[in-house]
Amino acid sequence: MTQQDALKLRRRKRRIRRRLKPRNFKATEEPVFRATQPRYEVSDRIRCVKAGGIGAIHAMAQRIGLVDAIDETLELLKVHLPYHESDHVLNIAYNVLAGHTCLDDLELLRHDEAYMDMLGTPRIPDPTTAGDFLRRLEPRDVVALMDAINALRVPIWDQQPAAQRETAVIDADGTVVGTTGEKMAGMSLSYKGIWGYHPLLISLANFKEPLFLVNRPAHVPSHQDAAAWIDKAIALCRLSFAGVLVRGDTDFSLTKHFDRWDDEGVRFVFGYDAHANLVKIADSLPDTAWRRLERRPRYEVATKPRAKRPNTKERVVIAKEYRNIRLVSEDIAEVAYRPSACRKTYRLVILRKNLSEEKGERWLFDDWRYFFYITNDHSFSTEEVVWQANERCDQENLIEQLKNGVGALRVPVYDLVSNWAYMVIASLAWSLKAWFGMTLPRQVDREDIVGMEFKRFVHAVILVPCQVLRQARRLVLRLLAYTSRTRLLFRSMEATARLGFT
Repeated sequence: MTQQDALKLRRRKRRIRRRLKPRNFKATEEPVFRATQPRYEVSDRIRCVKAGGIGAIHAMAQRIGLVDAIDETLELLKVHLPYHESDHVLNIAYNVLAGHTCLDDLELLRHDEAYMDMLGTPRIPDPTTAGDFLRRLEPRDVVALMDAINALRVPIWDQQPAAQRETAVIDADGTVVGTTGEKMAGMSLSYKGIWGYHPLLISLANFKEPLFLVNRPAHVPSHQDAAAWIDKAIALCRLSFAGVLVRGDTDFSLTKHFDRWDDEGVRFVFGYDAHANLVKIADSLPDTAWRRLERRPRYEVATKPRAKRPNTKERVVIAKEYRNIRLVSEDIAEVAYRPSACRKTYRLVILRKNLSEEKGERWLFDDWRYFFYITNDHSFSTEEVVWQANERCDQENLIEQLKNGVGALRVPVYDLVSNWAYMVIASLAWSLKAWFGMTLPRQVDREDIVGMEFKRFVHAVILVPCQVLRQARRLVLRLLAYTSRTRLLFRSMEATARLGFT
């Protein structure tokens, strides 16, 4: 960033602060929105693109080798007239980054001259061509594309602080993606009664990255073929991380793989089904084996603690005399346990919830419920095993972002594999967001972007209006608006130029 650009940003920041500075306003007789009827004119020479942040994203994608990796991996087109495979993939990913939600929105970008000038292309594929490209991919092509994208993560991980690369935390879960279509090939009926698909997501909790996204029919159980994809994620993370921890709910307690993972030095924490024999073990434990679980606060109070507001739901439940289950306390215990499919013995942590069933203000009875967690990690305390299992639920936030933020878990094409390809390519938009943050020089900026919701990232960083100037041998994007994170575009371009990738 030049000194002149920095000065302009400081001026704009001061103007915004001046406008938003708290004031003692006097009562006014008219609304503050006083603009009269505007007059629209058409600019002749000046062209503006609303998604100016994509320029920085594309520069990063070129620098880290994403464009070349896609073209070397996918060989779907015999003749490039004129598009290459990377053009199709990035066209769909950039459509998502521009805030659009479906393939038809590509038509909006095809009529944006400044957008195409920003990418240095005379035209981009239309929605029909994009759909045809997705239908060309076979399962092996989708897997190869995920492997190519994942290979680019390793050098980016290597540039992160060593403290963040001590242990790779791999989470696994499935989610149901519904569809209203009747002729979509490969779909089936889920246990929830929803027609659609059941993708499996293997993600890295450290940087909230989707490593493997595998589409399956809706009736398939969550854990089907999960071990093979977890193994691929383990092999990938070991290229950059010192250790690996795998987490999952009860569906992913794949006991026949426990001994192998333990022999390979892989740590794991899984939920475990409350089988009758385990409940019997928990019931037989003496009172001295249990101790109270003290939950950690969700956050630290930055100022002063405030009084809690009345619980409206609780008051309605009592007034209407609905049946209510209330948590009274939680206790934990630990025993050694060897699953029937294992040769080794592992730690079984038991969480006992003391629940009170009430109707209105009347107490009915107390109920004890057990939750089981199995692990081979002896460095965790009993409480930390429970917390690790609970923190795995943060993957639900990533799934929510992929569903409703990115819009990757959608089914715009006609069969399972084509929709799988769309899921992988659209989720690349989320990975580009994560990489944008991870390549920034300041740690505070990295954490800000990596933890940011996708829609907020799009509006704060991507949807920045820019004037597009094509000069001799260079492209200039002149910012026409200011946001609190505009500086990140300059920092990203400077950091991208210093990246050691080619």
